Amino acid sequence: MDTTSTSLSSDTGATPSLKAGLKSRHLTMMSIAGVIGGSLFVGSGSVIHSAGPAAILAFLTGGILMMLIMRMLGEMATSSPDTGSFSTYADRAIGRWAGFTIGWLYWGYWVSLMAWEAYVAGKILNGWFPMFSVNVYVLAVTLVLISINFFNVKNYGEFEFWFALIKVVAIVCFLVICCLAVTNIWTGGTVHGISNLTAHGFIPNGIEPVVGAMLGVMFAFLGAEIATIAASESKNPSQQIIKTTKSVVWRVGLFYVGSIFLIVCLVPWNDPMLGVSGYGSYRRTLELLGVPGAELLMNFVVLTSVSSCLISAHYTASRMLFSLATRGDAPSIFKTIKPQTGIPVFAIVGSCAVAIVLALINFSEALRPKDVLDTLMNMTGTIALLVYLVIACSQLKMRRKLDLAGSEIPLKMWLYPWLTWIVIVFIVICLTTMCFMPDYQVLVISTGGAGVALAVMGMIHQARCARRT
Repeated sequence: MDTTSTSLSSDTGATPSLKAGLKSRHLTMMSIAGVIGGSLFVGSGSVIHSAGPAAILAFLTGGILMMLIMRMLGEMATSSPDTGSFSTYADRAIGRWAGFTIGWLYWGYWVSLMAWEAYVAGKILNGWFPMFSVNVYVLAVTLVLISINFFNVKNYGEFEFWFALIKVVAIVCFLVICCLAVTNIWTGGTVHGISNLTAHGFIPNGIEPVVGAMLGVMFAFLGAEIATIAASESKNPSQQIIKTTKSVVWRVGLFYVGSIFLIVCLVPWNDPMLGVSGYGSYRRTLELLGVPGAELLMNFVVLTSVSSCLISAHYTASRMLFSLATRGDAPSIFKTIKPQTGIPVFAIVGSCAVAIVLALINFSEALRPKDVLDTLMNMTGTIALLVYLVIACSQLKMRRKLDLAGSEIPLKMWLYPWLTWIVIVFIVICLTTMCFMPDYQVLVISTGGAGVALAVMGMIHQARCARRT
């Protein structure tokens, strides 16, 4: 991709390009920032409460799946870096309708996540300063944080790096304290050792909740692929993707799988506070360990995390909308670039506007369901599995084309094509199984239906474009 910035009106025929201002450390931290949000600190509690200690199996499986998907995505991205990432690859490998469908699904995921992250931040601030309503804080937080995306991408990357570093340090400190407690060195509080891993049953509710927990887990893991989207705004994109892909996988795996393992060792899975929406497994663990000010401490960490995740979500949504517009799959105004900063200004404004509307309406006290977090986790977890399915199918076809063309592939998928096929079959089995599970079938079927509707729209759009040419 050309790394110079171009000023374009929405009706020009030239292809807009973005500035290359992101460094390797920016890409790595952006990927971690997109993954580590409220879903880890708050949402993991409900996963553990439903699946028991076996929740670690769901997180471990999700981590392995993410590792394989990142490898597939890295293979495609190093061969052809693009700000549309897997949406563009689906377009090339499967058909324009596939890129259209997955691009809009992914954009919808991130604007929904932005809305939820803003709501969580608003709730925390309202608890600290109740003189203003939650919606006032939601609007203020969203407007302040999205303004960062109007800066030069280098400045945005630097801000996100340091912002995300706060929650990374918090997780490392949490891991250290929990390791001390598991090894009986930490003597404060009421829990220590690993007795709770099996004392109340490792799979107390059967295997079905563990399979269902995959939705919450995939909701948590989706975001690591941001590196392949942002790489097009860096120098030497292929090299940066290789470095980031390798580092992000083990870091995210350590933070998620490692912390969840320690939590299920220390906290009984049937602790009633884990089932309380918005309470959080991290907070409960620190309380049982006797850490003073656990609630205030975790509220600060969660506020920082959701703020960082909101910025990453907005960046990702705006770039996906920009990519859709450059391919003619979204209104052309969204491909307009601001010459001074090299950012897709209308894609940023459009994504933000939708997120604000969703936050103020869907998460208002009067209208939002009590289990809004669980609902959002399951819905977007389904989207995550669909995105991963498309990535695997795209890699399968693109690799064939690259091999036939004799192209050099800087980063290859392991055991191709067998591991790719295993991933495809696994995802299909998970989605099919969830369609017959009462607790998940409505969301899975409805989200799948939305995907089918988008696919039909994509096919119609593809046919219309073919008639024009």
